[in-house]
Amino acid sequence: QVQVAESGGGSVQPGGSLSLSCVASLGYDYSDYSMAWFRQAPGKEREGVAAIEADGTTRYADSVKGRFTISRNNAKINLQMNSLKPEDTATYYCATGRVAYWLLLNSEAWPHWGQGTQVTVSS
Repeated sequence: QVQVAESGGGSVQPGGSLSLSCVASLGYDYSDYSMAWFRQAPGKEREGVAAIEADGTTRYADSVKGRFTISRNNAKINLQMNSLKPEDTATYYCATGRVAYWLLLNSEAWPHWGQGTQVTVSS
């Protein structure tokens, strides 16, 4: 059974930083699995934030380039979020699976999801 667990959400003022972590327990070899972060704000669709393949290749949404950094150590990923803006407020979800590069930021391509962690950016 696949288990995906996020941690590290919270509240921060604009311009601040937060770090999210996610651990995936796949029960089998995860060496060729990609992992990613998505987010969903109230009333909006879930959107891809950042993804990382097994070989370390990354993709970022244009809205977070230069501010967010995704990193990976085996089946654990981190998302370092700097220069946070109010529009970054959302529930952040971790996902894992075998996903083609061109689909890394497409939520429909990912089979396994965590429960989500809330990030609130407000003064």
